Amino acid sequence: MTTIADKPDYSLYSNAFGYLRQPLDFKPLEGDADVVVLGLPFDMATTGRSGGRMGPGAIRNASVNLAWEETRWPYQFKLSEHVKIVDAGDLVYNCGDSADFTQRVEDFATKILEADKAMLSFGGDHFVTLPLLRAHYKKHGKMALLHFDAHTDTYSQGSKYDHGTMFYHAPNEGIIAAENSIQVGIRTEYDTSNHLFKVIDAAAANEMTADEIVAQIRERVGDMPLYVTFDIDCLDPAFAPGTGTPVCGGLTSDKAMKIIRGLKGMKIVGMDVVEVAPAYDSAEITALAGATLGLEMLHVWAESNGKIK
Repeated sequence: MTTIADKPDYSLYSNAFGYLRQPLDFKPLEGDADVVVLGLPFDMATTGRSGGRMGPGAIRNASVNLAWEETRWPYQFKLSEHVKIVDAGDLVYNCGDSADFTQRVEDFATKILEADKAMLSFGGDHFVTLPLLRAHYKKHGKMALLHFDAHTDTYSQGSKYDHGTMFYHAPNEGIIAAENSIQVGIRTEYDTSNHLFKVIDAAAANEMTADEIVAQIRERVGDMPLYVTFDIDCLDPAFAPGTGTPVCGGLTSDKAMKIIRGLKGMKIVGMDVVEVAPAYDSAEITALAGATLGLEMLHVWAESNGKIK
């Protein structure tokens, strides 16, 4: 008789090394992976509570709760049979050196993308998205951005390395087409008179159905290459307390997952989940939300990139 002991992937607590228990591969360029998972343990651009550097490890640990389910509900295919995923571990950089980190992220991601592999990255604070976008631009050209967050991160003030300025810099660098980009869940101050992105604020999003939100995303993005970035503080602190800048009034994890599922068929070229800070978490619910959102992105990426026949 086969028992759980004969199926080690079914354990909910053992051997949580790679994301979803996928193989650790510190030389991902040499293999045949479709998607490379990368941890970015960086929180020196944080303006609130630090701790996001521990996010990738927490997300990996929480992902064990997801690894046993061969066919993820509500999908009708086994992801592992269609997409080869490897976990490249965490980026190593000179501690305390934001410039070194930024360049290493861009260089590493550029090599992965040049090898025709996709990336799912886990932060770290949200600043990590800027060097990731720079690398994706080299491969895919100007992109649309789908940005889930409580904050617009389009602020012009702040230092060169600030997790509130990435989406001020990215359009100015020609990386992001603001006219095709959309932000969901915003519920903090920004300059509405000079804001380039379409915004579905949290109050509106909570009144709308997921399908209605997806329809606006599709209309805005069109057929542009799409980068999806999810700041975990888009979720209400009831669903994600473990983050540096929590803001009440956010989305439920259920609605966020439904929105991501609705992206099927869009030209998704890059994905990240950021700002999980486990020191402020309770019962790993924030880390589990981050791990689950990443898994939803992988399923939609597979459906949208011809992996499901």
